Amino acid sequence: MESIGKGANGAAVEDIQERLTRLGYEIDEAETGASSFGDSTASATERFRVDHGIARGDEIDNATWAALVDETYTLGDRTLYLRLPNLHGRDVRDLQTRLNILGFSCGEPDGCYGAYTESAVKQFQENVGILPDGMAFQDTFDAIERLRHVWAGNPAKGPHPMGDMGFARAAKVLEERDVALTGEDPIARNVAGRIWNLACATSDNSRLTLVNSPKEVKSGAVIVLGTSELPKKNRIANVIIDDTDLLPDRIRTAYESTRGRKRQIRVELPCSPDLNGTFTTSDAQTFAVILLDAICAAFA
Repeated sequence: MESIGKGANGAAVEDIQERLTRLGYEIDEAETGASSFGDSTASATERFRVDHGIARGDEIDNATWAALVDETYTLGDRTLYLRLPNLHGRDVRDLQTRLNILGFSCGEPDGCYGAYTESAVKQFQENVGILPDGMAFQDTFDAIERLRHVWAGNPAKGPHPMGDMGFARAAKVLEERDVALTGEDPIARNVAGRIWNLACATSDNSRLTLVNSPKEVKSGAVIVLGTSELPKKNRIANVIIDDTDLLPDRIRTAYESTRGRKRQIRVELPCSPDLNGTFTTSDAQTFAVILLDAICAAFA
């Protein structure tokens, strides 16, 4: 495109002014009313270029226009998915920031919808019980918006946000929260039983219980452990353990996504239901310790 600067007027200038004012740059009403590129539009353009690392100037050239378009995308304006060249813009950066806070690491938010972002979107979609196809459109945006109380105003904690819970803090959570545990198969039930034992050892007043079926639970959270992949037709909140440091945030995200329906989530253990004796007592205890710590951190 040819550069647009002082003296220009018309629809293109009107579009530029609308985008700049939407981003908070001030332009005189006389110029916006006449769709004319005057001194205040030039000043706003110069400030925008400086703010976005573009060579100093007061005209809209190709690089400035591309940056201006990117910055005026808001989450929900378009479907986001993996393609080459990557989709990029402020909406992608906002998506990455919110997923990072919710426990699905996209890496440093760079505004480019690449492979890491697609992977995080898939994990989030499965976590909240929607089709995990890696394409972010209205159902995904709605699920993120319903979790605004989780991510709004909170900084992303980086790729490893949580450490071990302190003993006293974990005991307090167990004494205040109703959490029921069950398992889909023998290995999952073994781990669930060990979590219950650890909870009882942490506090005599623990309200974490073992149940045979989620149907037995009338209130509180229900966590179902399983060792097989979630069937594609079964769209419930499902947490995959592939990064133990992110596990508390993922459990909390899955739990918060169930508002307005039964507070049941599934946690998928990273092992097969048929391990031919290779799943040891030590393995079960390790998973139990990791999961109890994550549950306490998630509900703290």
